[in-house]
Amino acid sequence: MNGAQHILEAFHRHQITTVFGYPGGCIMPLYDALVDDVGVEHVLCRHEQACALAADGYARASGRLGVCIATSGPGATNLITGVANAHRDSVPLLVITGQVPAPLIGTDAFQETDVLGMTLGIVKHSYLVEDANALPGILEDAINLAQSGRPGPVWIDIPQDLLLAEVQTRAPARPPRPEPACPDIREALALLRDARRPLLYSGGGVSLAHAEASFRAFAEASGLPGVTTLKGIGNAGKHNPDDLGMLGMHGSRAANRAVDECDLLLVVGARLDDRATGKLEGFAPKARLIHIDADAAEIGKLRPADVALRGDLNAILGAFTEALRQTPLAIEPWRKQCREWRTTGGFATADNEEPHAPITGPAFVRQLSRIAPDDTLIACDVGQHQMWVAQHYRFDHPRHHLTSGGLGTMGFGLPAAIGAQFADRQATVINVSGDGSFMMNAQELATIRRYQLPVKLIILDNQCLGMVRQQQELFYNNRESQIDLDDNPDFVAMARAFDIPALHIERTDQIRRGIETILAYRGPMLLHVAIAREDNVWPIVKPGASNRDMIDQPRRTTNASKEQVA
Repeated sequence: MNGAQHILEAFHRHQITTVFGYPGGCIMPLYDALVDDVGVEHVLCRHEQACALAADGYARASGRLGVCIATSGPGATNLITGVANAHRDSVPLLVITGQVPAPLIGTDAFQETDVLGMTLGIVKHSYLVEDANALPGILEDAINLAQSGRPGPVWIDIPQDLLLAEVQTRAPARPPRPEPACPDIREALALLRDARRPLLYSGGGVSLAHAEASFRAFAEASGLPGVTTLKGIGNAGKHNPDDLGMLGMHGSRAANRAVDECDLLLVVGARLDDRATGKLEGFAPKARLIHIDADAAEIGKLRPADVALRGDLNAILGAFTEALRQTPLAIEPWRKQCREWRTTGGFATADNEEPHAPITGPAFVRQLSRIAPDDTLIACDVGQHQMWVAQHYRFDHPRHHLTSGGLGTMGFGLPAAIGAQFADRQATVINVSGDGSFMMNAQELATIRRYQLPVKLIILDNQCLGMVRQQQELFYNNRESQIDLDDNPDFVAMARAFDIPALHIERTDQIRRGIETILAYRGPMLLHVAIAREDNVWPIVKPGASNRDMIDQPRRTTNASKEQVA
């Protein structure tokens, strides 16, 4: 077999059945091999960035490895944003690119770029294949590495001539990975038992470790009130009365207050990101810290841990659960206090019942949450709509919430929804986007049409870059700069140009009918939702401020109010 055929053999060996890509000159041998292989479904996206983001969405929704393929030069550089997105959120991705023939590397050949140099900081590891016989071993290493430990993208750059070269070797046999040993939890358990106000702080590492069941068993056995990061939303399920919601810049007042008052913070699979902690010196000032994570680099990176437990979350949480079931914690007054804060300091606000009132983002998202099935997957873009979904949609599982956390990639949502739909063709998948983000990858409407994917598309359209406008209003003396999008296309007509039915709504009494209509339709459908330009996301913490200094009331009317928020 040649190098290209060995790649497909590796796909079969690892049950990789779906890949996302875009062909070109130097990767063409792999596309030629695909002609004779019916076991791998290749999804042709309309831009390489969308290939990487679709593979990312596929991996997030399924828990399996995402794969994207492109050619050299601009094909590879167009992948970079999507790969960086996966790297920041620890998503397992295998990236395969063609490279100019080996003798031409370093000569500035047509469509040659230094892929390894450009991607050094956004991958878990990268390879430039220099010997065709090394390819089977590299493939095996890359596929395992992308999914082991803390997951992430691994990139293989393969010269065109080596894809065509005959390969004499086979993939080496890899011994099974040993089960990770559980670290000693006695010191952490002692801290937990001594605490009067302990708080559970969980992130995206829970689902990355496939530890959702272990986490919920621990949460139930411990009775700990909990807060989550953006990527941890859904860890506790939608009905847990001790879940205080998201913390941080746009977190609930209940979550941020609990962090401020706790005397012990138990961090599970989270990296203390600045959008979650706010000003680090003001974060959990009364608390000791237990940090549980698979990646030693995250422990102590931003705040020293009193006890650090590195290892498999399933094993560690299982050990805690067993110990706490034998001797429960005595924290009932604290639980009662947190539940009171949850009642009075959550995100819920009264919806405007006036039928002809303009639609607000939060009211729309709450209706969507009530109407959509519990197992619906929501793929968000980035901006105000993303925060409204995080605040007001009730997720029952973290894999139901696909969002660009660490990188904040506008244009993520539509290709991620496509990837999620390929992960489960029967699932209800909804892309919730803003008008700015939607235009970043709108060409992928053609991918939806090509494969007849039943993705539901919702655009919350305020005809501006809403999150930028909000920060300019609050923190830059309302000096608006380059945020108007009032020349948006007619999104309904745009969808229909791709043979996708579409509706437009603009009043409160149209919300339910609009949502129910798109959910009932068997194929793809777009719902264009006009919302007010001045709608803001509340609460908000000024960048660089402590979370305790949340702003949760509009203050637009006087110079004094502008000074107050600035």
